[in-house]
Amino acid sequence: MKYILDTHTHTVASGHAYGTIREMAKAASEKKLELIGITEHAPMMPGTCHEFYFQNLKVVDRELYGVELLLGVELNILNYSGQVDLSQKILQHMDIVIASLHVPCIRSGTAEENTAAYLHAMKNPCIDIIGHPDDSRYEVDYQALVLGAKEHGVLLELNNSSLVPGGVRQNPEDNDIQMLKYCRQYNVPIVMGSDAHFDTCVGRHDLALKLVQEIDFPEELILNKSVSELKRYVNKYKTK
Repeated sequence: MKYILDTHTHTVASGHAYGTIREMAKAASEKKLELIGITEHAPMMPGTCHEFYFQNLKVVDRELYGVELLLGVELNILNYSGQVDLSQKILQHMDIVIASLHVPCIRSGTAEENTAAYLHAMKNPCIDIIGHPDDSRYEVDYQALVLGAKEHGVLLELNNSSLVPGGVRQNPEDNDIQMLKYCRQYNVPIVMGSDAHFDTCVGRHDLALKLVQEIDFPEELILNKSVSELKRYVNKYKTK
């Protein structure tokens, strides 16, 4: 499978990443990607940028080195009602929006509560992707998660960084397999994200690709091969 886009990356603005927008875009160009999402951590993540950063993204070019840039945010889901840490007014102007559960920002609850956090967040029309729903620290009902994604037209992410040995997320491979099996059963598309925090990791999807190949996951449900297909799910290009 030839993939041409990466929807999930971070720059130095996120506080614990190490590249600039230009460095990330140049790395994407060198890897022959056509599109890259720059999705900085939202304000409740310790060390990240202020909401002013997101309000000012209008000043940044949307193409560098021949690569289209989608500039947006990785939101923190803050509670089981799906509240997130940027206002709807700001989110409406983001090119791409990921929403995730992060340990510094929400206490893990029961599987029912964690699943509710995702499902309520999916109801937000600006949220495009659920980021790395693969961590056993947040037990999830994967059938309900996949059916929610199908209902609300939200993409589920297969996060390459989660699968790197020694990472902080617990049991990601088994959890991803569960999610992917339900995605196949219900014909729900996914997107692979590198979650790159340094330019050498831009476009890195090797572990995610290995997993989808091992379980014979349908290529037609993986949106990394088509910019036009991805754009149907992306805030910037959605029909409002």
